[in-house]
Amino acid sequence: MGQAREVMDRLTDAVTTHPDLKALSALYAEDAVAVTPDGGEIRGRDGIIEYWRQMTDAVPDGKFETLHAYEVGDTAIDEGFFSGTNTGPIQLPTGETLPATNKEVKIRGVDFATVKDGRITEYRLYFDEMEFLGQLGLLPDEPS
Repeated sequence: MGQAREVMDRLTDAVTTHPDLKALSALYAEDAVAVTPDGGEIRGRDGIIEYWRQMTDAVPDGKFETLHAYEVGDTAIDEGFFSGTNTGPIQLPTGETLPATNKEVKIRGVDFATVKDGRITEYRLYFDEMEFLGQLGLLPDEPS
């Protein structure tokens, strides 16, 4: 196992198994860049940690079931299912906050972490945001 794989595994643990913002912060370079479906491009460690804080607040019991895990050079790649119950507020990009739905979610996703000198410099997360919102019951009803 190389450095990228080890850092990605620590990231997954810090977001799900043992949510820990200090541990997360230690994994990212100060000038790291993350791209997510719901947060867009996030520049800088502090912004990325705020993104994870919002996610772990919204789904504090989140788990990740790995389907595939790879390491190619300085990049680790995971594909799997994120699941949990929305028991905390959901912060929208507009700044609005939605109350918890108390609904369970299970969404498939892929993430990539590029690691240099033991820290993530680039992070990309892909999941179907509409599926996530639909499972939470937050999409408007379709016209009949």
